[in-house]
Amino acid sequence: MRPLRYSINVTLDGCCDHRTAIPDEDLHRHAAENLAQADALIFGRVTYQMMEDAWRLSPEGALPEWAEPWMEPFARTIDAAKKYVVSKTLDRVDWNAELIRGDLGEAVRRLKSQPGKGLFVGGVTLPQALAELGLIDEYEFIVHPRVVGHGPALFEGLSKPLDLKLVSQQTLGSGAVAMRYEPKR
Repeated sequence: MRPLRYSINVTLDGCCDHRTAIPDEDLHRHAAENLAQADALIFGRVTYQMMEDAWRLSPEGALPEWAEPWMEPFARTIDAAKKYVVSKTLDRVDWNAELIRGDLGEAVRRLKSQPGKGLFVGGVTLPQALAELGLIDEYEFIVHPRVVGHGPALFEGLSKPLDLKLVSQQTLGSGAVAMRYEPKR
């Protein structure tokens, strides 16, 4: 069974708005390594569209104009990755993607049951739904040394606590700390 891994950038005060992270070379290298450990990515509509707008390479394979050269490994990894998109509103997707419709738990269990290295989920709303269903096998919180005082809070409205056990931690160049946890079963 393929494990489902979740990773999110979060500030010290719990904000998980992607614009509040400290985007440096070390963070992008770490993210590319995470994505490379997965056979496929699972995104909700909002995260899929945000990532596609930011990271889809041109037909010639060129990076977005705003991208720094050190962002290239991440850009190429996410662009090439197989993606599944959970959406009730999109009629179609491309960018190496397939739509997931119907029962979320059943669809993700089916994906997890296939052979391979693993699956990776990003975003805020979809991972919360997957956590509620007990489908996430590993959580990574990349805690940035920043307090912003606003923004969406991680797992806001979760119906019950998630009890987790720390399995590793790594300090990145910016001072952000990537902490990996597994659910206590």
